[in-house]
Amino acid sequence: QLQFVESGEGLVQPGGSLRLSCAASRFTLDYYAVGWFRQAPGKEHEGVSCISSSGDTTYYKDSVKGRFTISRDNAKNTVYLQMNSLNPEDTAVYYCAAGSLSCYGSSLVYDNSISWGRGTQVTVSS
Repeated sequence: QLQFVESGEGLVQPGGSLRLSCAASRFTLDYYAVGWFRQAPGKEHEGVSCISSSGDTTYYKDSVKGRFTISRDNAKNTVYLQMNSLNPEDTAVYYCAAGSLSCYGSSLVYDNSISWGRGTQVTVSS
């Protein structure tokens, strides 16, 4: 099973920024598309963004387009999610995942066999 360590959690005011990191542990991330998901209290988890293994293709959920940017540094075995102009609706636990996941420009496709990180809390509040 693929293992990840997410970091970058924090409490920010509306309009603020955070950068999340997803570092692969004990495997090479180069060959995998990676997705960021989030789950807010009482809600289903949802796909927020993804990036292909080459980095050439990215996807963003409509509500985060223009505010979030996903990137990867394969030399550091890490994927990032830069989040700007945060609002309270972005409050959630954010997870990275890879494995049985494909990233297309218009969608993120995965099945339940993907490997999840433990998650990192993002809270947007004044």
